[in-house]
Parts: sequence; C-alpha cells; structure tokens
Amino acid sequence: MADIAVHPSVIAAVERYFDLMFDSNVEQFDRVFAPTARLHGLRESGLRVLTAAEYRELLATTPSPQSKAAPRHQEILLIDLASPSQALAKVRVRIDQTLYLDYLCFHLIDGEWLVTAKSFHIESRFLANG
Repeated sequence: MADIAVHPSVIAAVERYFDLMFDSNVEQFDRVFAPTARLHGLRESGLRVLTAAEYRELLATTPSPQSKAAPRHQEILLIDLASPSQALAKVRVRIDQTLYLDYLCFHLIDGEWLVTAKSFHIESRFLANG
C-alpha cells in the first residue's frame, strides 16, 4: 500500500505543473518534467508525440496564457499512488483557449516528483473572448 503522506508532495508537483502551464516559465521546466518525459495526444492530424525538450521549446516560443490575460482553470480530478515513488494524476487544465484533460505519470526522481509521461486530450475549445 502506498504511503498516504506522499500526497502533499504529489499535490505540490501538480501545482508546479499548473503554474508552468499558465506562465510558461521554462526556468521551472526541470522541476516539472523529467528530461526523458514523453507527451502524447491526439490532434486533428493524428497522434502527436513530443519529447520533453520539444515541449520545453514550444513553451519557450509560444506566448503564455498569463501574458495573454487568459482565464486560469485547473482541477485535480484524481491522484493514484502506485507506490511511494510512482503516482498518476488526472487533471483538467485550461491553456489559453483550450481545455485539456491530462493524465500525468509522476516518478520520484532524486527526491523530486517529476512528470515522466503525459497523455493529453482536448476536452473543449473556447471562443477568443471566453
């Protein structure tokens, strides 16, 4: 059985993820994603797969939701602890005009909870003024 005391540190890691998705501060990227992380999601053109480095570059070169004064929406829907060093978080997060449902696989690496895999789904899109 997983140690329930791990929950606060996993929640803190999810909060760092939410902050990164809103402010795109890539200086914090390595506190959120493991360097070997992969991101997968279906887009109009099919399956999109990004490495951590590719995603970091995308965040660095795209205006952040914060810079565009976009609404901030985030929810933790589920945290499942497989062990004291592995967790899964199901979250909903708005990034600019898109609402995502993400599954984030976390591993405790060198004392830090990091995303090692992300699977994303576009739940809905908002109008530019919404």
